[in-house]
Amino acid sequence: MRIVITGASGFIGGYTLRAALAAGHEIHALGRTAPAHPGVAFHACDLIDGTGLRALMAAIRPEALLHLAWYAEPGKFWTAPENLDWVAASLRLTRAFAESGGTRLVVAGTCAEYDWSHALLDEATTPLRPATLYGKAKAGLFDLLHAAAPALGLSLGWGRIFVPYGPGDRPERLIGALIAALREHRPADFSAGTQERDFIHAADVGAALVALLASTATGPVNIGSGEAIAVRRFVELAAGLVPIAADLRFSDRPLPATEPPLLVASTGRLHNEIGFTPRFDHHTGLSDTLAAAGLSASPLNTRI
Repeated sequence: MRIVITGASGFIGGYTLRAALAAGHEIHALGRTAPAHPGVAFHACDLIDGTGLRALMAAIRPEALLHLAWYAEPGKFWTAPENLDWVAASLRLTRAFAESGGTRLVVAGTCAEYDWSHALLDEATTPLRPATLYGKAKAGLFDLLHAAAPALGLSLGWGRIFVPYGPGDRPERLIGALIAALREHRPADFSAGTQERDFIHAADVGAALVALLASTATGPVNIGSGEAIAVRRFVELAAGLVPIAADLRFSDRPLPATEPPLLVASTGRLHNEIGFTPRFDHHTGLSDTLAAAGLSASPLNTRI
């Protein structure tokens, strides 16, 4: 299948690209930065500007589009006005794709679309009530594309991604921050860590998105492990897998009201309709992440 992927040079994008190549697809990457993978046709394109996008899509004539590109600066993306730019860019991209004859569209959504007062987040039963501009932008884009898909001749799949981690994660994020502290031999500071989250290895996210694209499933599909673990326990598990001592410091301040105590994905659609099961559990996923960072993971050194 001839696929256009946006955001292929990003954290999740790189893993998605590798999964798509392994599945034998013909890949065309659109964006400002070429992904460092052989066998991928790269087309320089500023998606926000959109100049030449229709002509480019008409020349490629993709059968499918995996749209991952978005503003993702850690700590800023929740409230950044760039979210509005990406809604507009995504609509232009979808129109250009449909006009070029494409029929299968999969977009990266987020668990931040949901009402976080519900612990188990289910595609069919949990209401959407995003608390941030980022979540509102993604949820609004889904509503627009879902309504427009029949008229555009598109089959729309929407992957609501939970909490990814893995090799290549940024140092501003949870496990990236631990790795940076270990490398620099300094204390690693975290929140109280009592909140429970659904962590999923980025390679599993990428593989799940490609599996969703190859399926006939439409609408939202959660991409998570279906298991919740406390942030503190997750960090301690990671620290216990390296042969050097970690100075972990967890705040005694209560979590802000915006931090729900529990977020976990209902994964029935992912397992039963897409036929996908994550390859990594917490132990193997963290071991892989730490080994890739040059911090040899040792399961015999586990402290918890």
